[in-house]
Formats: sequence, C-alpha cells, structure tokens
Amino acid sequence: MLFQSYIFVFVFLPVSLGGYYLAGRIGDKAAKLWLVAVSFWFYGSFRLEYLLLLAAGMLLNYGIALGIRRKEKAGMRAGGLLAAGIAADLAVLGYFKYMDFFIENWNHASGMDLPLLRVALPVGVSFFTFQQISYLADCYKGEIEGGGFLDYMLSIVYFPKLVEGPLVMYAEWAPQLAGAGKKKLDAERLMRGICLFVMGMMKKVVLADTFGGAVDYGYSNLEIMHGWDALLLVVFYALQLYFDFSGYCDMALGVSRMFGIELPVNFNSPYQAGNIIEFWKRWHITLNRFFTKYIYIPLGGNRKGKGRMYGNLLAVFLVSGIWHGAGWNFILWGMLHGVLYVLTRMWMNRKGAVLGRIKIPRVVSVPLTFCYTAFAWVYFRADSVAQGNRLLSILFSGDFARVNRNLAGYFNLDEFWYILKVLRLDGWEYGHYILMGAITAFALLLVFFGKNAAQAADRIKPKPWTAVLFAGAMLWCVLAFSRVSTFLYFNF
Repeated sequence: MLFQSYIFVFVFLPVSLGGYYLAGRIGDKAAKLWLVAVSFWFYGSFRLEYLLLLAAGMLLNYGIALGIRRKEKAGMRAGGLLAAGIAADLAVLGYFKYMDFFIENWNHASGMDLPLLRVALPVGVSFFTFQQISYLADCYKGEIEGGGFLDYMLSIVYFPKLVEGPLVMYAEWAPQLAGAGKKKLDAERLMRGICLFVMGMMKKVVLADTFGGAVDYGYSNLEIMHGWDALLLVVFYALQLYFDFSGYCDMALGVSRMFGIELPVNFNSPYQAGNIIEFWKRWHITLNRFFTKYIYIPLGGNRKGKGRMYGNLLAVFLVSGIWHGAGWNFILWGMLHGVLYVLTRMWMNRKGAVLGRIKIPRVVSVPLTFCYTAFAWVYFRADSVAQGNRLLSILFSGDFARVNRNLAGYFNLDEFWYILKVLRLDGWEYGHYILMGAITAFALLLVFFGKNAAQAADRIKPKPWTAVLFAGAMLWCVLAFSRVSTFLYFNF
C-alpha cells in the first residue's frame, strides 16, 4: 500500500485516524494496540510473508533485549548477547539483500557457476533492521529502562516510518507514546498534518515521477543519448531522488502529525549545503545520526587522533554505500562522498594555514556541492559501475546534439500541454521542450531557495484560501495516481 494510492487516502487513513481516536477513549493500551493493528495491515498489504518475517524478528530482538537488561541488572556482561542479536539481524539483512551479490562475485573470482537465489527483497528491511539494532544497542548502554513489548513493537512497526524511515531512537520515541489514549483530535494540528502530507505528495506525484520517467528512459537508452542528454540525466536524477525521498518523509511526518505523534525531520533543504559536511547534516539526517552513534563513535570517533578519525569517517561512508545497495556502484558512491568528506575536514582543520583561512562564497560553494553530489548520484542510479561510466563518458564526449525529444516528452503533462496547444506553442520548433525547461527551472529554484516542507507547514494559518489551495493540490495528485510509481527507497 502506497501513501499515494486511492486505498490509502480514501480508506486506510480515515479508518486508521478514526479508530485511533475512538480507541483512545478506552485508554492508552487500546490506542497503541490500534496503531499496531493498522501498521500490520499496512505492511501486510505489500506481501503477507514480509509481515511474518517482521513479527519473527521483533520477537527475537525483544527476547534478546530482555536478556541484555537482566544481565546488566545482575552486573553480568551482556556483550555476547548484543553481538548475537546484531549478528542475527545482519544475517537476515545479508540473506535477503546481499546474498546474490556475494554469489555473483564468488562466481566471478572462482570461475564457478553457483545459481543465484533471486530472493525477493522485503519492503523496508534495511530500515526496520537498523531500528532493531538501535534498540538492542541502547538497551546494552542502559538508555532504555522502561517500556514493555507493546511500546517496543510500536516503535518498530509504526506505519508512517516503517518502510522508509525516518529512523527514530527509542529514547525520543517513548515520550511521543506517553498518554496516547489521552490525545484529542486537534483541528489545527490535523490541518497542518494534511498540508504537509499534500506537499509531500506533490513532490512525489508531480515532480519526482515526472523526472523519473525521463531518467528511466535515458538510462535504458544510453546508446542514443548525447552530451546534453547525459547532463540533463545527471540533474534530473538528483532532483528525482530528492523529491521522491523527501516527499515520502514529508508525507510520513504529515500523517504522523495527524495522530499527534511528531517524527524527526529527515531532510533540511540539502541542496542548499555549501560543502559535503553540511550536505550530510541536511540529507537523510536520521541515518547520518545512526551511523554517528552506532559506528563512528564506537570506532573511536575523533578521540584517537586525526588519522584514526579520517579512517573512521571513511569506514562510515563505506558502510553507508553497502547499506544502500548490493553492488560495487553503491560502494563507489559511498567512497566518493567519504573521500570528499575527509578532504573537507582536512581543509577545515588547517586553521593556521593559508588554505584554512580561505572562505568560498556560498554563491560558489552551493552550486559546486550540488554538482558533486549530482555526479556521484550517477553511480547510485546506475545498474553498475560500467553503466555509470558510460553515462559520464557520453557527457564528456563533446557530442552535444539537440536534446532527445523523447526525454522532453515526459514533461509534457496533459494538464500543461493543453495550455501550450491553446497558445499554439505546440507547433513551434522548440515547443516540445518548453515544459521540460519550465519544470526543471522551477524544481531547481525550489531546492536552492525554498524552505523545507515541514517549516512551510508550521507557518500555514487555517484560512479559507488555504483550504481551497490544498484541496486543489490534493485533487491534482489524486487525478495523477494512475501514473505514479513506487518510492525509490522501497528498494533499500
């Protein structure tokens, strides 16, 4: 079940909200049980077997967490239990996500021909696996003392964040559940939640999927692409990925706000960053926080000298690349970010040197950072390193013919193309490219100068014109549901 689907908007969400506030009249436990039930409904709608895997994982992890707590209270070492729990979680993730990658590389290195397993990847497995690892680690550190199985289960399966995040630490999640049954329907909070949901849906349905159609066509037909086409594909995918993933997170935050539960902001206008360090403070914020707390700091962080710190940073980006996907292209993407991140830290640490005192104006640093991240995204999107290299070789080949007409065609949405026909611009030689240029320009202005959706939603006032505007936007999205795709991060 997708957020941008008829069943979610017109059936699941109203039933979930209504049932939650009705159950709240009975008490906290009833409200929480209702949220768990609808979350199982939501996740089970993708595939029932996934739900069984999720339930089995929660039972195993909670049992291990109880064992860790008991050992810690008895003054015994629980490191072995923690290691066993993390190993079990990673084994599940490794089997579903990486086993074919390992087999392919083993076959290549050994000359063998072992058959691939071709196991279907459960939706959101990377996210709920990390949530469970986070819970075990925090239990081991003594950061989780109270909370029973119901609260734990809800921290994992809560449907707005289940399949794509944001990743929420249990310590910040527990206070949100306090008094769940006592929460009353707040009209203004509901209104802001709906507005945030609609803004996220607009990002996904109108922008991300429009860019996505052109990107999919271009990557599937590189043999007929030229220089301008390749450059546009680089920019289009950078925009598609941002609007797709941040759109999902905005929708998740908006839905959760309707239930009176605040989730952490996961994107803060990342393409407005002036360097790669700032970018990672703005992009997928909760994942960056997870890696910092559970990998970078345990490795020693910056406590053991600069050389060790730089090595730890590279290790984090290596893990980030592997986490995002089973392929050498993801590892290369991670290391492209890691190397620049380390070089930037070195630059910033040279305070006494001339280089350390050089300040690059943001009017220069922001576009440069965007360009670097956009080019690195090529390997994130490509099916392989070879395909990524192929796209970049086309870009730098010097063969700059007119932009492929089929690429532009994905931007000629019916609702806009009709206007061009009325204005008789459809017959102009370059008329086919007008909407591509206009939509791309609008998207770039939005990412470079716009506020993030959560900030915009907080400023919205309940006025008649607001209701009309967002009702129109919602209607537009609903009418476009038939042409939308799944979220990109469902594959991770």
